[in-house]
Amino acid sequence: MGENARPKDLPVNPCKAKHLTNIRSQGEGKGIQLEAPLKMSLERAIEYIDSDEYVEATPKSLRLRKRILDATARKRAAANLFSAPAIKTAIAV
Repeated sequence: MGENARPKDLPVNPCKAKHLTNIRSQGEGKGIQLEAPLKMSLERAIEYIDSDEYVEATPKSLRLRKRILDATARKRAAANLFSAPAIKTAIAV
């Protein structure tokens, strides 16, 4: 969908419609400048992704996506990753 200036990801659902209200402002929707999407090569996409993302390559396109698509499941997986006890190994002499 786009880049975030902050280090955390923002969960976005492009299929979900925005709820409309009965109040409209006069300047709403005017002056919005959208940047052109980045055309990435496979090498650039691999450099760009984070450790929790995949690059899907099809004959016509490259897609960047999360390994775990559900935002709640991603939070749980991250919490389990950081709260897992450290494995201690002992070497017997």
